[in-house]
Amino acid sequence: MLRGHGIRDLDANFGMWSNPSVVEYITRKPSTREESWSRILRYAGHWRLLGYGSWAVHEKNSGRFVGDVCFLNAKRAMSPSFAGIPEMGWVLDPAFHEKGYATEAVQAALLWGDANLPLGRTVCMISPDNLASLQIARKCGYREFARTTYTDSEVILFQRDRH
Repeated sequence: MLRGHGIRDLDANFGMWSNPSVVEYITRKPSTREESWSRILRYAGHWRLLGYGSWAVHEKNSGRFVGDVCFLNAKRAMSPSFAGIPEMGWVLDPAFHEKGYATEAVQAALLWGDANLPLGRTVCMISPDNLASLQIARKCGYREFARTTYTDSEVILFQRDRH
């Protein structure tokens, strides 16, 4: 299930983003509780200012927090630029890896995006070492369009046109 983030998600969000294995290919630095709080506020701000943003992913049967899936505009200073194009992202708590939840959540978000985003294109940025996310991106219709660096790390940029 996808739903908007709220204050109630802080502990689970912090638990996930403070896990070194979760951030290995993303920020490479575990988040503090304060950074997790700022992240939740940023999620709410995206919806308020841009009309799109992040969802908390929850397991249907148990209601447990699984992770985050989002469209974001991070204003990344990088080349090639994808300024103004919504960036798709996803991150799951390791307890829920290899269950198909990430693919299911990304596909659900993309269905929403295809119906609601003004542009017909989205992008995502993935470390070439993150084999699981590379597979999810390809399953969900993303195709590589560039390789570059971001914050001193190699990344692959993918794009997907509206279906």
